[in-house]
This record gives sequence, C-alpha cells and structure tokens, in this order.
Amino acid sequence: MILFAIILIGLITFGYRLSFIMLMDKLHVSPFWARALRFVPIAALTAIITPELLVRDQALDFSLGNVRLLAGVIATFVAWRTRNLTATLVIGMAAFWLLMLILK
Repeated sequence: MILFAIILIGLITFGYRLSFIMLMDKLHVSPFWARALRFVPIAALTAIITPELLVRDQALDFSLGNVRLLAGVIATFVAWRTRNLTATLVIGMAAFWLLMLILK
C-alpha cells in the first residue's frame, strides 16, 4: 500500500510538472511576466541556500567562525570570476572541508 502511494504521488508530481513544460509553447505570457519569471530560479535557490549559510543554532551567525558562510563567500567569488559551475562546486567544497579542518 505504501509503495502504491509513493508511486501514485510520484506520477501526480511528474504529470503536474510536465503539464507546465508541455503547455508553455501554447501559452502566451506577457513580456512583463516573462521578465518576472526569469528571476524565479535564482530566488528559489537563494531561499534554500541563505539559511544554510547564515543560521546556526536558531540565530544569525556572521562571525568568522561560520565555516559555511566563509566557504559560501569563496564559492560565490569563484562563480563570479569563472562562471564555471564545476570549478565553483569543487573549490567551494574544498574550501569548506579545509576550513572545517582548520577552524573546528
């Protein structure tokens, strides 16, 4: 029964998302909304990443002891300078691990 529920929910989710992809060619979106929708992915990513970088023990942590924030700043700099996703991930994770060894 649980497996059936999982498969059913997965199919519903897949269908729901696929419907937007299939309908985008047939749906006319005004230029205003098209410009606004361009910012949705970055807004969603920011909403996911920011709490991970800034919140420690239910409080904002802007200290130099916040390893995640420091690694995030390094990764952001690499992304800005290189525009390379692989370099950003590799250098960001390496910075995180190195800072964990040094500061923790």
